[in-house]
Amino acid sequence: MAYIEDLLERICRNMIKALLTCLDNATKATIYNIGPVPSLQAVRKTSGIRLEGTDEVQWGLPAVSDYNYPGKSWEEYKDRPDHVLEAMGWCVEKQKSWTAENPYEDVRSVRKQLRGEPEDFYHMEPVLVKKRDLYRDLPGCIEYPVDWHGAPIWQDTEFVVAAVIKIHFLPHAIRRDDRSTRIIRELSMSLGTELLSVHLRENLLRAQREFTRQRLESCAELAHELRNTFIKFGFVFSAINAQIGILRQAWEDQLKAAFPELVWKETILDQLSQLVRVRLPLLDDKRLISVCESLLADQAELSQMSLLPDQEEVWFMNRIWPRWQRLFADSHYWDGDREDAVRLMDRLKDSLRLGQDPRLPAKLKHLPMEVATEWARLAYTRYAPDNQSILEDILRFLATPSLPLSSSLQIKKSLKALKVLVEVIPEMEEKANRIILSLRYGNSHAELQSGDACSAPMDYLEAISDPPFLFSD
Repeated sequence: MAYIEDLLERICRNMIKALLTCLDNATKATIYNIGPVPSLQAVRKTSGIRLEGTDEVQWGLPAVSDYNYPGKSWEEYKDRPDHVLEAMGWCVEKQKSWTAENPYEDVRSVRKQLRGEPEDFYHMEPVLVKKRDLYRDLPGCIEYPVDWHGAPIWQDTEFVVAAVIKIHFLPHAIRRDDRSTRIIRELSMSLGTELLSVHLRENLLRAQREFTRQRLESCAELAHELRNTFIKFGFVFSAINAQIGILRQAWEDQLKAAFPELVWKETILDQLSQLVRVRLPLLDDKRLISVCESLLADQAELSQMSLLPDQEEVWFMNRIWPRWQRLFADSHYWDGDREDAVRLMDRLKDSLRLGQDPRLPAKLKHLPMEVATEWARLAYTRYAPDNQSILEDILRFLATPSLPLSSSLQIKKSLKALKVLVEVIPEMEEKANRIILSLRYGNSHAELQSGDACSAPMDYLEAISDPPFLFSD
């Protein structure tokens, strides 16, 4: 909103230039900002001095003044007993002009009251704005400033004072209610209209900024909730892979029945657990006892799992092998079993891939070759968003009449239900991205590309400053 300040500065300069152009005897003009209620801070906003003998105007606030930023509050310049009377207080409270046509008799000359020195010949004019224009339907909610008696001012008038214009004149060139003061009064009405326009723009920008802030907050909250929702939808992929795990376990059961001589992971893990249990009662170190108990639990869990071989190998390398290393390093009880344990773990890693042995499907006499080969292939696949075609292959395979799988119908029903959910997730995600973009940037979501989500320019809020304004609510 910095440009609002620039706009206000231009309006004030244009008004001062118009005053000095229309009033040949005027030498200087200053505009004071008044507001907000009830503090009515009076701040010297802009001054223009006519360069002697020319129509050129010099801008700035060179003179020292109590009204330079941050200015004076109503409590400081209003009329009250035992205090200097100021023309500013008269103009703001009475909403009337003040003319110092004779500086030697000016009862509101601060310099004369304090130092006995006369001021310039000047005229001060309040800039009035109608309450109903400024506050619309809320004039009854205004907290009016009070005079020194405690009575609210402006309560019985239709105006508020938005600014005060002060014009200095050549000696004896200004009279109360003369042509110059009437021109000033007319131009002040024009300034009031301009200031009201600035106020409305300011309110509009504030409303836009607040709307933008709320929209971005809602966007962030919605995006967070949707992100959590789609993360939870991730269970669908796990559920599909769990069904493939049942298919894999059934395939390995076929191999175990057909080839009883093969040593599977369950047998090897049971032998490793026996090595641990034999030595466990001999330990008196609580840390090693804890390692043994964790090792036994992990080996039992791996024995019951039906993961892909790569996943089971990672489990072994991260959970089982380090604990055996710890037992070998921190205790002598397994020194005699070390070679057996290492040999068993080597065999364990080989056993994890027994089901993928390409020679076995051809040796299964009770299954057609194409069924066994396809079963072996599908049993060791993993469903992922970039591998969705595998789901169709599994559903077709489960419809094979000669498939000796009692749970095939149940697996098929589960995968069909999960397939419907998987297919709708991308559409839901795209629509969610469109809605978030629409909420974030205020565009129709039909015009947005979901791939553009969260790739935005700098937020509108970040480009807005918050300077003091002419009016405040």
